[in-house]
Amino acid sequence: MNDPLAALRTPEGLALLDAVRGTDPAQELAVATRLRREHPAELVSAALGQARLRQRAVAKFGAEDAPRMFFTPNGVEQSTRASVAAYRARRLTELGVTSVADLCCGIGGDAIAMARAGIRVLAVDRDPVTVAAARANAEALGLAGLIEVRQADVTEVEVASYDAVFVDPARRGGRGRVFDPEAYSPPLSWAVRAAARAPRAALKVAPGIPHEAVPPEAEAEWVSDGGDVKEAVLWFGTEPGAVRATLLPGPRTLVGRGLPDPDVRPVGRYLYEPDGAVIRAHLVAEVAEELDGGLLDATIAYVTTDTVRPTPYAAGYEITDHLPFNVKKLKALLREREVGTLTVKKRGSAVEPEELRRKVRPRGPNAATVFLTRVAGAPAMLVGQPLTAA
Repeated sequence: MNDPLAALRTPEGLALLDAVRGTDPAQELAVATRLRREHPAELVSAALGQARLRQRAVAKFGAEDAPRMFFTPNGVEQSTRASVAAYRARRLTELGVTSVADLCCGIGGDAIAMARAGIRVLAVDRDPVTVAAARANAEALGLAGLIEVRQADVTEVEVASYDAVFVDPARRGGRGRVFDPEAYSPPLSWAVRAAARAPRAALKVAPGIPHEAVPPEAEAEWVSDGGDVKEAVLWFGTEPGAVRATLLPGPRTLVGRGLPDPDVRPVGRYLYEPDGAVIRAHLVAEVAEELDGGLLDATIAYVTTDTVRPTPYAAGYEITDHLPFNVKKLKALLREREVGTLTVKKRGSAVEPEELRRKVRPRGPNAATVFLTRVAGAPAMLVGQPLTAA
């Protein structure tokens, strides 16, 4: 069986996929043994493997789409979350884009989102199994009329007839995740050159990309979903030099204004923890200004203030105790407060949360959050409670 996806898309393969849908991993051996009496062993194994991938993919693609789609292990791992892809597709349509060359398309997650937004897509990848998955997904979701899937080297594809280019270079190598943008496949420098030749372009990069690696002609956007930073995107043909953080769901977008670093202040009554996209975008100063707050430490992205000012860009906590770092004192405080549910957050501390939990052994009916951090350079522990939404 040279192409397992082709075999799975035959009537027999599709019937097997239906038969193994939702199979409990503990029951796989029994299910495989039973099905191999009537079907080729290789096809049964492929169906069970695809079922596992579909179960994993629900977190990214949802319970409606994932069971209909076809995946590769790398495709599940590296594809864009559907909510993030849908946001990017909306932004492209708002820019007037009607056609996109999706280079390094993978299994087609972004192409699906763009097609659903009404954009005509050329989806290109060089791996034949990945291309087969992208083509199968376009057909399974009824989008084949808007998505042309092509197996090719993206560096050799002519894209001049498209309104925009989207490039999602591979950021994993044989040894795992790649951090050097020039080690992407294709390299970031090639993607930037491809972007420069298009009226609009979006390049998906790792959220840890150094700001100095962002080309001056690009707009840089960091995107989080549900509080987790998912990616950074370099936009071309929009606002050169602009920096923004976008939080999903929403979307809520904070645009940088080039503010100076906030002042360091004594610990106030409230602490705000900026969203990861805000921190990655270096927009903590914008949040601090919105909150009329300052920093606990010049190098730590915690904002302190004496007033409550709800913001979508940071999670707020009321601080009840400020202690120098001392595990025994914290243990005594938690025992006094009867804290059994302890959330440990850290920034600027080498102590691991699980290590601290083992040492303080929280017990009781109450809950608290402890921040392991620095205050004006000194190790500190701040204890408090999350602010409830108004």
